[in-house]
Amino acid sequence: MRVRRVVADNPSPYTGPGTNTWIVEGDPVAVVIDPGPDDDRHLAAIEERLAGAAVGAILVTHSHPDHVAGLAFLAETLAFAETRSPLTVASLEPVVNALRVGVFNNMAWPDFAQIPAEAPVMKYRTLVEEAEQRVGDTWVTPVAVNHAVPTSGFIVHDGSTGFLFSGDTGPTDALWKAARGLRGLRAAFVECAFPNRMADLAAVAGHLTPELLRREIDKLPADLPVWIYHVKPQFYDEIAGELARIDAARLTILEQDKTYTI
Repeated sequence: MRVRRVVADNPSPYTGPGTNTWIVEGDPVAVVIDPGPDDDRHLAAIEERLAGAAVGAILVTHSHPDHVAGLAFLAETLAFAETRSPLTVASLEPVVNALRVGVFNNMAWPDFAQIPAEAPVMKYRTLVEEAEQRVGDTWVTPVAVNHAVPTSGFIVHDGSTGFLFSGDTGPTDALWKAARGLRGLRAAFVECAFPNRMADLAAVAGHLTPELLRREIDKLPADLPVWIYHVKPQFYDEIAGELARIDAARLTILEQDKTYTI
C-alpha cells in the first residue's frame, strides 16, 4: 500500500504548512482523503499524482473549508464532462450532515448531490462508525475524534497492510482502541499542530501538542511508527525539538509531496 501526501500552497496560522490531501494509491481505483482548498494548482497536483487512476471515493475528515472546498471545483468540473460517474463523498453521519447543511447548501456552494437532476455529479455515502467497510479498493473503519467540529479519523487497509489516520484531533480514545489488535497495521499518521506552551489554544481548537501526543501514543502498540503531520511552520523547529525529546526513533515528521509505502 502506498500513500501520497500532497500539500496545498495555503500556509497560514490555521492550515500549518498547507492543507494536506492524501492519496491512497490503488490499481485501478484510488481513495482520496480530504481534497483540500479550492485552488487550481492544488487540484491539478492531485490530478497529476493520481496518474489516471479512478477515484473510488473521497473520504472527508471534517467540513472546514480548507479541507473540502476542493470538492466544489471537482464537482463543477464533472458537471461539464461528457462522460463521468458521480464523486462518492464518504464519512461519518455528522460530517456528511455538516457538508449537506453548511457547505453544499445552495448558498455557500451548489448542492451537487442534486444537480444536474437527471444525473447528479456527487453522491454522499454515510459510513457506519467503528465498522469496517469496503471503500474503493480499500477497507475503511471510520472513528469519531475530538476536534472543533464533527470529525472522523480513519483506519485504512488493503487486506494485508494498513495505517491509522487521526484527522484533526485533540486527545481521543476511540481511534486508538479501534486500532488495537489489528493485524498488518504499519503506521499511525497523527497530527501535532502546536508547541507545548500553546496547550490552552490546542485544547480549544481541538489539536495536539507534543506533550499531548506523548500521552496519546502511549495508547498505541509500542512498536508502531508514528508519522507526524499538520506541524504549523512558524512553530516547526520548536515542535520538532519537543518531539525529538519524546522518542526521536519512533516519531517522524512527514515530508511534503512524498509517497510513503506502508
